[in-house]
Amino acid sequence: MTHAPRHTTRTTAVRIRTYASALLTACGIVAFTACSNSDDSADDRPSPAPSSSKPAPATSSASADPQAAEKAAVLDVYSRFWEEQAKAYAKGDTKGTAFSQYAAAVALSSTEDDLKDLRSKGIVTTGAPAHETTVDTLETDKKVPHAQLTDCLDSANWKFQYRDSGKPVPMPKDRLIRYVTRIEAEKWGKQWKIIDVTPQQNRC
Repeated sequence: MTHAPRHTTRTTAVRIRTYASALLTACGIVAFTACSNSDDSADDRPSPAPSSSKPAPATSSASADPQAAEKAAVLDVYSRFWEEQAKAYAKGDTKGTAFSQYAAAVALSSTEDDLKDLRSKGIVTTGAPAHETTVDTLETDKKVPHAQLTDCLDSANWKFQYRDSGKPVPMPKDRLIRYVTRIEAEKWGKQWKIIDVTPQQNRC
């Protein structure tokens, strides 16, 4: 039986839509930016492999962890969440993607709002961000199992362009390319869902 979602009470404006906003503003084309750090040298850092958020093959130490299977499951859902989200941003709509299979609550509604805003500006994307993701806490004994993750998101290979002309959207030189992101997930029935994604203004 599918459980009802836990209500999220936080009202912070720094949510999932800041992924696009952080890339598109020097504190302005969309709504919010995680951009500026005047001494940030993130542009010069190598990008992690795009598939780094996927769970690694089980090892003897992992098999000793009673939560290993659930951790692998939630990491896999977060990876698929981003695969489908990248498809949605590439065409400006979640229709025709499986995004809603992996996203819910704020993570879903904020992405829909962001895409609506980008469509109004004629902006789409190419490529996708890369990730280095860990599971910080996993509470499987709750009525609705809950997990918290941390991602070092690297947006170097996620490009924004104008749909009609194909020209790149101008980007601020001092934007934050790699930054910490906090993620919340819940297990609804047998399916983990990403319910909230909060970019931080901290490089990684």
